[in-house]
Amino acid sequence: MTSLEFFARELRRAREAAGMSQAQLATAIVGYSPSFVAMVETARRVPKPDFAQRCDQLLSTGGILTRLAEDLVCRNMPPEWVGKWLSIEGDATSLLSYQPLVVPGLLQTEAYAREVIATSGREFDVEEQVEARLERRGILSRANPPMLVAVMDEDVLRRPVGGPDVMREQVLYLLEMAERPRVLIQIVPFEAGAYAGLAGPFVIAKSDDKDVVYVDSALSGDVVQRSDDVVTLRRLWEALRAEALPIRNSIDLMAKVAETWT
Repeated sequence: MTSLEFFARELRRAREAAGMSQAQLATAIVGYSPSFVAMVETARRVPKPDFAQRCDQLLSTGGILTRLAEDLVCRNMPPEWVGKWLSIEGDATSLLSYQPLVVPGLLQTEAYAREVIATSGREFDVEEQVEARLERRGILSRANPPMLVAVMDEDVLRRPVGGPDVMREQVLYLLEMAERPRVLIQIVPFEAGAYAGLAGPFVIAKSDDKDVVYVDSALSGDVVQRSDDVVTLRRLWEALRAEALPIRNSIDLMAKVAETWT
């Protein structure tokens, strides 16, 4: 039984125990259609944490559906779906992001995000994911935004994701964001050759309490809190910044690359 199938079974049991039809459940929790409930109960749709929370409240299941959604289902989803990471990201005073493959989600344009999500090989609702990703960007525009330090491989700027028009818009957007006082972007140039960052992307969220790391892969996304692991990734982060160009040189490189996307 997959994670989705397990969640579907438990939701169906709770609904039936409450003597409700799928249509009655959808009407009662508000914001979701009977067809959505039906697809979740047949493991054809991924339940968002919000959906699970509403079902828990209505069906008096003691929070079990929310925990299942976050721990069993959403750990295999992108950050937008992971309630735990969204909370950590939203409370962070600074975000240290490294990406060797694509532009970090918080800095993606709509067109770029749509192309990345649509070609991810995962069975997501593309438009829902795009909307969620753009909504996440809002933390950089709030009154007291976190400091975002984004280190990217030069290949990220030159990979033709969505074609020249999409890439030109994306690189120009990076330049625009780099003008903000709390957004720092650095590029690791091709000349660096092989370096530790090629092992994969991660984000360190720093807060007053502690550092937490999000590590994404082709199979799952994991929130890492074990102190030894966090220390290891902090050391890796420092090594990556040492490989990256200084801020001004990185901006100059992005400007040059933008001109090539015509």
